Amino acid sequence: MRNLFLFLLLLTAVFGYSQKKTLQTTIRTSSILIDGKIDEEAWRSAAIAKDFIMFQPDNGKPIPENKRTEVKVLYDNDAIYIAATMYDNEPTKILREITKRDDFGTSDFFSVFINGYNDGQQDFQFYVSAADGQADCITTDISGEDYSWDAVWNSKAVITDFGWVAEIRIPYAALRFSGEKKQTWGLNFFREIRRDRQKFTWNLIDSKLGTFTQQSGILEGIENIKPPTRLFLMPYASFYLNANDDKKTTGIAKGGLDIKYGINDAFTLDAILIPDFGQTKFDDKILNLGPFEQQFNENRAFFTEGTDLFSKGNLLYSRRIGGAPIVYPTTTDDETIIDNPATVNLINALKVSGRTKGGLGVGILNAVTEKTNATIENNNTKETRQQEVQPLTNYNVLVLDQRFRKNSSVSFINTNVTRNGSYRDANVAALVWDLNTKKNTYNLSGNFKYSSINAIEDKTGYSTSLNFAETSGKYRYSFGGDLVTKDYDNNDLGINFETNYYSLYGNTNYRILNPTKHFNSFRVNYNLYTQFHKETGKIQGNNININVNLDTKKNHSVGFGTNIAPLQSYDFYEARTNNRYVILPQRYNAWMYISSNYNNKFAFDFNPYYAIFNEKNRNTFEISMGPRYRFNDKFSMSYNFYFERKNNNRGFVDSIDDDLNATTPETIVFANRKVITYSNSISGKYSISSRMNFDLLVRQYWSYAENHNYLSLQQDGTLTDFPTYTTNKNSSFYSWNVDLSYSWWFAPGSQVSVLYRNNAANFERQINKRFNRNVTNLLNNDALSHTFSISVKYFIDYNSIKRKF
Repeated sequence: MRNLFLFLLLLTAVFGYSQKKTLQTTIRTSSILIDGKIDEEAWRSAAIAKDFIMFQPDNGKPIPENKRTEVKVLYDNDAIYIAATMYDNEPTKILREITKRDDFGTSDFFSVFINGYNDGQQDFQFYVSAADGQADCITTDISGEDYSWDAVWNSKAVITDFGWVAEIRIPYAALRFSGEKKQTWGLNFFREIRRDRQKFTWNLIDSKLGTFTQQSGILEGIENIKPPTRLFLMPYASFYLNANDDKKTTGIAKGGLDIKYGINDAFTLDAILIPDFGQTKFDDKILNLGPFEQQFNENRAFFTEGTDLFSKGNLLYSRRIGGAPIVYPTTTDDETIIDNPATVNLINALKVSGRTKGGLGVGILNAVTEKTNATIENNNTKETRQQEVQPLTNYNVLVLDQRFRKNSSVSFINTNVTRNGSYRDANVAALVWDLNTKKNTYNLSGNFKYSSINAIEDKTGYSTSLNFAETSGKYRYSFGGDLVTKDYDNNDLGINFETNYYSLYGNTNYRILNPTKHFNSFRVNYNLYTQFHKETGKIQGNNININVNLDTKKNHSVGFGTNIAPLQSYDFYEARTNNRYVILPQRYNAWMYISSNYNNKFAFDFNPYYAIFNEKNRNTFEISMGPRYRFNDKFSMSYNFYFERKNNNRGFVDSIDDDLNATTPETIVFANRKVITYSNSISGKYSISSRMNFDLLVRQYWSYAENHNYLSLQQDGTLTDFPTYTTNKNSSFYSWNVDLSYSWWFAPGSQVSVLYRNNAANFERQINKRFNRNVTNLLNNDALSHTFSISVKYFIDYNSIKRKF
């Protein structure tokens, strides 16, 4: 009888966890002050959401009684209110590192996930840390979490003698919901106890399923509210003081306006007038010896905020907008380029994005950049002339993304670049699908992309891929393939390196879903990949990869693996000439990483890598390591050192056209070289409060390629000695960057930013191997420039103004 009772109790618990919990809210009956005290009369009769369940690491385990969590929800005509009480039997051990917005740091946190349509497709997530910090994001199962999205809302967190409390007010302008009289919202609450690395949710998130947003509970009781007018104005003013390499100091004042307008309950218009991106993070430039351009991160807020729709199909590389000019100026022997802009100014930009209740997402992005000229001077007469290097250019992106059955989508994407005058125009269209079975156990994904270039010689091409995967359980697998034609080109508004190939790949992996005696998490992967040149069928790439990633019971992360290229392959890109290739030898490498628990004041990261090639004395060694130390909850520093050494590395350095009549092929010159790279980075932060922060970022970089002997590339892809080539093609690039910034969120959505920056970079053919001398020369020479800037941005909510007047 006792066994039967236990069985029924267990069955009831499992059945209860598998159902969607429902919380009934009511309208607030008295005023609420967001102060973290939760002592107003309105809270006393509110229903309680409790009985949280562990999400990670021991999925499905009930929260301990001494760490129980209780949440209440109220609403009025303007906002929804959340009061969360997080009990903790050891409140003095609650981690509470103070950080800037959207940085969780080492801190406990509580969050609320809201889906105003209750369609399991998109959550608006709001986080409050035990240090009274804020973070927010938009989340979908397909695109993941987008923390570039920022809303304006209020919160307060307070540490108590029984744990900690978070009180939140989220205005309806920060959410999306329909205009129905009775609202039914998707709802979940999330709590992380950082010192234990344990995460809990109110409604169970079953980790065996490949979905997160579809496992929310339900909020009922909200009635007779209307979606507000979502009109936000963000005027800004900024001042820049620059001291450059010619020792001149110049001051520049700027002003502008950003606008966010809710077209309806689903769609939002974002526009920037007179853009200012002067305070964006610097680029980590490197010595790029390869055949492809270096890809940079997007740091401009307009192009990172709420752009999950525009990432569909991976067709948008927004750094193209306002990037380098497309034409390099031409000069005669007696002319010198005295001014060639590195970037093109953005005139304005706007985007419209949102999703209907029926699951149709629409995204439109448009930007215009100005006509740009280089200045060229005649060495004899000193007269100057202007040459156009970038015409007036319009960039446009359209995305239509239809979601259905809560977990699948089909998307159409179109990108277009139109340049004024007789310049190259480009258009790319794509169909992208992500299909999941009803129980989220299997996935079929893929795409078809078509590019059309209008230039001196028009060309069209396409790219397509198909992938099938099992996405649930301990054992999972996937397999698929890609096909890209020679003339596929999306580089006017996207970025793509390799074309003219087809590939086949597969993966199988095993993971634990609950902790074991030794591990909190454990996963092993086995991957196969082979790429073939489309026209000749030659193997362009091949790889067998085995890797293991795990977290120990003390929350240290460890990973290790090996990559093997067992077959000789043919590289059609390094030669930089059509239909030419170089033979690559077999390669074997191994790597590992150790990342100690960041909860500790002192933590350390260590990542070594070693590769050996099937060529005499050819190998690569690299190591990245760095300590980090949290002095207290306000102040922390981290340092990272990176070193790489490539011995007998072989790569392209030059091409010589010996025959003007092109009756013989050009000579392609390679070098047998040693490549050394050093990088030192320091980052630090001091937070006076969660709304007032100092940040420091320093990066020193030096890389050189020393050529030992030159080689000639033969028609069969082999390399032979080329002793008659004597041109110095050594390369040495070093750079220095410092950013010291102060930010103060003096009101919701309003910020003062102060930045001091100095930077320098230099490229030389002569290699000075004295490390200290290189750094000293870089800091002392005329290339070091300084910038001091102040920017003030003020947030104006139309609804607040309307209520006042």
